[in-house]
Amino acid sequence: MEEAEQARAAAREAITDVTPDGLQTVIDDHVVSSSMLPGVLTLLSARVVDGAVDEHAIAQRAAGVQLIYDGLRVTRGLVSAEPWTAADAPDDPGDDLDILAADVLVARGFRLLARTEAADQAVETVRAFGREQTDRHADRAPTDRCLEANVFELAAIAGGSATGSDPPVALRQYLVGLADNHGEPLPAAADALPERVAEIMARVGSVQSDDRVGTPPGIER
Repeated sequence: MEEAEQARAAAREAITDVTPDGLQTVIDDHVVSSSMLPGVLTLLSARVVDGAVDEHAIAQRAAGVQLIYDGLRVTRGLVSAEPWTAADAPDDPGDDLDILAADVLVARGFRLLARTEAADQAVETVRAFGREQTDRHADRAPTDRCLEANVFELAAIAGGSATGSDPPVALRQYLVGLADNHGEPLPAAADALPERVAEIMARVGSVQSDDRVGTPPGIER
């Protein structure tokens, strides 16, 4: 899928200057092995808006969304596995590098989105992730949506605001609904998206809607 390669290339380019080399390799491995679905949805969302868009700028937005997702995905895996609680096991420097890699991924993603209309939503995505994880580990029903739903909405905002206008609310609804169709880990973008998804998103994005972001008709949970 062309958009997946474009998103991956932009994400990898954004981390090429990370040092030392060992950390850069770990970060790159996480990006290479990840589903590019968040980045792809950002690129596709940009095609919905009216007006000319800068392809390089859109690729940077896609990379920002992708890197934030990858960082939080790695963090979620570490929190679930809790590798640091195995007191009888020798220290694994790989675990320490993964923790640092997750921080760098999120930070780089923030940097790419800092001067865009998606900056506030990027912050809220991380905050919601923290609240959801806190609830889960306290054995409480999470009050926030899952990571994928929040990241997919971030993709709609980052891409859909490419011309400086607010992204269509119906587009945000559609992408949030898509997140409910996939588990963890996310599948490859080419396997996860329906055929002619760009046309579907363009049609959905033209629908007038209110400010509520939920699941639009036709999206199965």
